[in-house]
Amino acid sequence: MPSIPIHMPQLGESIAEATIVRVLITPQATVSAGQEIFEVETNKAVMTVTAPCDGKVGDVTAQVGTSYAVGATLGSLNISDEDAIVLGLDKPAAPLPSGQSHHDDDEEEDTSGVHFKVDASDTIHEKQPTVEPVIGGLPVPAGAAGAHYISPRMRARMNELGLNTADLSAVPGTGAGGRVTVEDFEGFLRSLDQHRMTAASPMRIAVADSMRRSWSRPLATVGSPVVLDAMLAHRRKANPKPGPALYAIRALAIALSEDTAVAGRLVGNRIVHPRAIDIGFAVEVDDGVMVPVLREVDKKPLSTLVHTYNDLVEKARARRLPADVNRPGIATVTNFGTFGIVWATPIPLPEQNLVLGLGAGRKAPVWSDEVNMFIPVTEAELTLSFDHRVLDGGGAGRLLARVAKLLQEPEKL
Repeated sequence: MPSIPIHMPQLGESIAEATIVRVLITPQATVSAGQEIFEVETNKAVMTVTAPCDGKVGDVTAQVGTSYAVGATLGSLNISDEDAIVLGLDKPAAPLPSGQSHHDDDEEEDTSGVHFKVDASDTIHEKQPTVEPVIGGLPVPAGAAGAHYISPRMRARMNELGLNTADLSAVPGTGAGGRVTVEDFEGFLRSLDQHRMTAASPMRIAVADSMRRSWSRPLATVGSPVVLDAMLAHRRKANPKPGPALYAIRALAIALSEDTAVAGRLVGNRIVHPRAIDIGFAVEVDDGVMVPVLREVDKKPLSTLVHTYNDLVEKARARRLPADVNRPGIATVTNFGTFGIVWATPIPLPEQNLVLGLGAGRKAPVWSDEVNMFIPVTEAELTLSFDHRVLDGGGAGRLLARVAKLLQEPEKL
């Protein structure tokens, strides 16, 4: 019975490795095609590895908690000759006549004109490729100064540990001009042994890397209060009921469809406009945040988005989002008001230049010209963080005002 390796599959176009969460098979167990055999965690979601065909499990080499690169062998599967042919494997070699061996055939092979001949002794057996997670950040001591120059020796040491330039801000330097030397760096690493440390999850490392890349741009934030009474009244009558964040998503989509340049990306000396108004929304998960995306929100009425939105929230919390909603949109909405936060400066994702934030609603007095007195209303702070290379304060303020106006006219959403 032929035996084939079980490889770590390519789980997404940007996924290079995954961590084994659960092993769902045991040696000698019988499995069917498509059966889930491993549960793995990437930096985006919890996914499964399935059996390529029917067969009986051979070895299981994958270890829970270990990260394996795409293409790494996780185990083996004994399959039938028919399935081997379907998978494109060669048919088993026919038995040789008595007294004849494969070695004899090799000796009779015509090697004229061949520069090199390789036999079994020349085979290079490489170590199983695995990826060990590293802690993506170091505690920052007060008064520490970063280094502008990194020597090749320092760079090699950082690469060995899986650290990046931003981590050097945690190391006080004693070199010329405050430069961090290798000795400073090694001393700091030794001092970490005195602290309690835990391994960072793949999700936390992914969030840290995303925010580091985002912060390489000039970002700014503007804010303005918005009265929510009309939205809340509309929501009480709606069936099904949209969440506050969904109102903001729809309002932002309409505003962006009226001027797509504000959601464009600066590439060289040109602004690249988005082809579709796809809006993401932040969902808190264990040790991180996921951002599922609603497609073409400007073309879909609010009432038709409620079911899709609620379904994506549940899937995001379970970290089982489909691949098509994991692709980034052109902007993100985050409802930080659910945590009681009134004001915040959220950071746009690296591939976006806009993030709209909605703060906690609270009662506030607002002057009414109709009754010539202050009246109590439910008010929240609306913030817009943006890439200042693409958008200026005036443009950001007008976009924010348009979103606020739409939120006060929920029947138009």
